[in-house]
Amino acid sequence: MGTDVIPYTRSFLHLTEKQVQNNSTYLEMVKSVLNTPYFYFSYTYDLSHTMQRLHNTTPEFLQMPLHDRADPRFVWNAYLLQDLSARPEQYKFCLPIIHGFISLNTVVVNGIAFNWGIVSRRGIHRAGTRLFSRGIDTTGNVSNYVETEQLIEINGNCSSFVQTRGSIPLFWYQAPNLKYKPKPQISPHEDHQSACARHFDVQIFHYGKQILVNLIDQCGPEALLENAYRNLVQRINNQNIRYEAFDFHAECRRLRWDKLNTLMDRLAHDQEQMGYFLLMRDGALLSAQDGVFRTNCIDCLDRTNVVQSMLAKRVLNEVLSRLEILRKVEDHPAFENLFKEIWADNADVISIQYSGTGALKTDFTRTGKRTKLGAMKDGLNSLTRYYKNNFADGYRQDSLELFLGRYIVQDGECTSIQCPLESERNWRYATFPLVLLVASSMLVAHIILPSRYTTEILLYMLFWGAMVAGTFATIIHHGKQYVDKPKLL
Repeated sequence: MGTDVIPYTRSFLHLTEKQVQNNSTYLEMVKSVLNTPYFYFSYTYDLSHTMQRLHNTTPEFLQMPLHDRADPRFVWNAYLLQDLSARPEQYKFCLPIIHGFISLNTVVVNGIAFNWGIVSRRGIHRAGTRLFSRGIDTTGNVSNYVETEQLIEINGNCSSFVQTRGSIPLFWYQAPNLKYKPKPQISPHEDHQSACARHFDVQIFHYGKQILVNLIDQCGPEALLENAYRNLVQRINNQNIRYEAFDFHAECRRLRWDKLNTLMDRLAHDQEQMGYFLLMRDGALLSAQDGVFRTNCIDCLDRTNVVQSMLAKRVLNEVLSRLEILRKVEDHPAFENLFKEIWADNADVISIQYSGTGALKTDFTRTGKRTKLGAMKDGLNSLTRYYKNNFADGYRQDSLELFLGRYIVQDGECTSIQCPLESERNWRYATFPLVLLVASSMLVAHIILPSRYTTEILLYMLFWGAMVAGTFATIIHHGKQYVDKPKLL
C-alpha cells in the first residue's frame, strides 16, 4: 500500500520558476514523511485509544465519527483533515491515521489459540528528529512521546497493559555540532517547574499515578539532566508521582544484563498496585490499570525499550496464568521467541521513525543476552545515526513541521515574502571543507607517489599535514555551521 499526492491546481503557470522549484521541495518533504514506516488506520476500530479508555466511554461517544472521537494526541493527519472534517457531508473521507508500530499475532499454547500483540502510538506534539527535538515546551508536551499498549484476547476475554515513554520534561537541548555525542544542556531562563507540572497533570489525568523510570547515566554529561529531573520532581511534590532512577550503562556494564532484575524488583510493588486492564467476555471487569510507568533514557529508544519489554512480560505472565493458559512465557519457547522478536521490532521501527536507524541493544531483546554481533550492529547504527543527525535531519525535521501543520506555506513566498528554504550558508560552509579536501589530497599524494623521501618532500608532508589538522580543527570548532539545520521553524 502506498500514497499519492494529488494537486488541486491543474497548472503551475501562475507560479514563478522559483515557486515551482520550492513547491517540488515541499511535496518531496510530505512524501518523505508518508514513506516513513509505519502509518496505520482502521475502518472499524479506534486505534488511537487504549482498550481501557474505550471501555470507559459512553454509547454516544462510540457512535461519533472516528475522526471526531480519536485521541488528538496521536492523530498524525489531523492537520490534513481540517478542511474535510469541517463539512459533515465529507465525514466518510475523514479517517484518522496513527504513526508508530502495530503487531497482532495469533498464538497457540496447549491447544488454546489467543491473540497477543502490541500497539505503539507516537505523539504528534513535539514530534521530531533525534537531536532537533528534545525536552518539553511551555504547554507541557515532550519530545518523542509514545504510548505503548500490550493487548491480549482469549476467547472473548480482553486484557491490556499501557506504558509511556517521553523525553525528560525539562527545557534542554543537545544541538548537533559534528561531535559524536554533543553535551546535553539545560536552558537557564525557562520556567521548568511550571511546564513539567503541566505535563504531569495531563499524564495523571489520562493514566493515573506516574512511576518515572529514568535510565540515563548518573555520571558524565547526562548526570546534569538526572540531577535536574530528580530535583524538579521533588519540588513538584505530587503524591501521584514517584521517581526511580537506574543508571543503565553503569549497572549493566561488562554485559551484566542480569542487573536489570534489580530494577524489576524495585518496580514490583508499583506494578502490583498499578494493575492492568482485564475484561471478561461476560462484561465483568476483573481489573483496571491505575497508573503507568513513564520510562526514559536520553533518546527514549534503546534502553527504554529493553525495560518496557521486561515490564510487559511480567504482566503477560500474570494474565496468562490468571486465565489458566500458561504459567510463564518461558515455558513455551516458540511464544517466548515471538515475544522477543516483536518487542525488538517495536524498538527498531520507533527508532527508525525518530533517529533514522534501527534501535541499539535489540540483540538483548531478541535473545535475552548481549552478543558481539549485536555490538557490531550497534556500532554501525551509531555511525549511521551520527551522519543523519548532522547532515540529514534538518530536512527530516522540516518535513515533519510541514506535514503536521506547524509550518504553513504562505501566499506570496518567493515574491513578496522570502521563502525560508532559501536561507544562505555562511562562507565557511564551502571554504573550509574545500581546503580540507585539497590538503588531504596533497598529503596523500606526497605520502604515496615519491619513490624516495627527500627533505623537501618531508617538509611538504609536514605542511599539508598541518593544513589538514588545522582545517579539521576549525571545522569542528565551527561545527554547528556545517550541520543540516531545520529551516521552517
